Amino acid sequence: MSKNVVVYSSDTCIYCKDAKEYLKSLGVEYIEKNVSKDMAARKELIKKGFMGVPVIMVGDETIQGFDKDRLDALLK
Repeated sequence: MSKNVVVYSSDTCIYCKDAKEYLKSLGVEYIEKNVSKDMAARKELIKKGFMGVPVIMVGDETIQGFDKDRLDALLK
């Protein structure tokens, strides 16, 4: 699986935690960008038009929230 996966998350977001655990369970490597700690990541996310997390980027596709079905489809 060579898709580039980026997860924008925060420390207090339960759905972010669920999404990261799900990706780990599938053996998917991802880059985490924590908007609680990383101001550059927060600005990046806002520039993309999002105010909340999780936002999961799979290649060129963007998923807002933890949408397991969409994630499965994009990771195939």
